[in-house]
Amino acid sequence: MTRMRLMNTEIDNLTMDETLDAIDSLIKEDNCSYVVTPNVDHIVQLEKDEELKRVYENASLILTDGKPLIWISNWYKTPIKEKISGSDLFPRVCDLAAKKGYTMYLLGAAEGVADKAAKNLMDKYKGLNIVGTYSPPFGFEKDKVELKKIERQIQEVHPDILIVGLGCPKQEKYMYHHCKELDVPISFGLGASIDFEAGNIKRAPRWMSEHGLEWLYRITQDPKRLAKRYLVDDMKIIRIARKYRRGV
Repeated sequence: MTRMRLMNTEIDNLTMDETLDAIDSLIKEDNCSYVVTPNVDHIVQLEKDEELKRVYENASLILTDGKPLIWISNWYKTPIKEKISGSDLFPRVCDLAAKKGYTMYLLGAAEGVADKAAKNLMDKYKGLNIVGTYSPPFGFEKDKVELKKIERQIQEVHPDILIVGLGCPKQEKYMYHHCKELDVPISFGLGASIDFEAGNIKRAPRWMSEHGLEWLYRITQDPKRLAKRYLVDDMKIIRIARKYRRGV
């Protein structure tokens, strides 16, 4: 596997097909792997969040989510092969699971959303077996009773694949701290992907995504929550990209 440096993280420089082959291998290895999909927001958070840095250092796959990171890699003259966003990867993983007989569990999103996503996905991918879903309450990550409850639920059905949709950095830190006791071959932190598959949130049109404008579409869907993130916090990427290009 080809891993390269990009600003404050490393990236597995893979195509989508190569990524799916790597995922299949990790499931077969059964070593409690987890996958992160850095985007601009993650890179900004990695500058100051030491715990998130440890999460990334221990990830089995680090995939590039977002055109801006592709553009930055081209500017550095170390091009990344392909954008592999979590929301594009999720359906492909579902297709892989359906064909290979891998079971799946969905953790995250609001009450009832994961159930709807599971139904939609099993209707779409014949043979896909989603063996459980759970929408944890707010603040669950600090509640030992709730964490134990989730652990038991997942252990009882022992899925091959765990999809965690809690947003960054909560989902990444959850996988890092709990992957061993959950004993799942591979886990993915996929943000809003469960909401997308449930039809709860609409994805940006493909042309916007391919031209790096998905953030603009997302703002129109949820301006109160996302405007500051995209228009203020994520603008720090410009300074960060310049800093690492100088090799500081």
